[in-house]
Amino acid sequence: MYDRVLIPTDGSEATTETMKHALDLADRHDAAVHALYVVDERQYGGLPPERRDEAEETLHKKGERAVAEVEMRADELGVETATTAVREGIPSEVIVQHAQGNDVDVIVVGTHGEADHERRVRLGSVTRRVVESATVPVFVVHIGADTETP
Repeated sequence: MYDRVLIPTDGSEATTETMKHALDLADRHDAAVHALYVVDERQYGGLPPERRDEAEETLHKKGERAVAEVEMRADELGVETATTAVREGIPSEVIVQHAQGNDVDVIVVGTHGEADHERRVRLGSVTRRVVESATVPVFVVHIGADTETP
């Protein structure tokens, strides 16, 4: 039923729970995973030019670590990793575009990512927008208070 599973990640502890569900789904269906981190350009766009490059580089490094974590966990389970990618843009749009461009069968996202309130609201809206825009099924993992980072 599923041959390609997309795992968008922000590298937070909260998305670790989402990753577990996604990898289990991929394992059960003998599917390959696609790991994706989106550098939200809105996070550094308003910074002065001299700080913008540094912020962008920091977020790209965080993204590389996040997708490497998905790949490592997939390898531990014997699940194939088809792609790892760090992209820039508006997260919900990039996630849906990546799914379409890689013929993904299902997207697995959490109800929210990083724990602080502002990010939870913003990333929760990412999940909502992905659900509304995706042309493939979206598996939403409920992230409870016990999986949030302090």
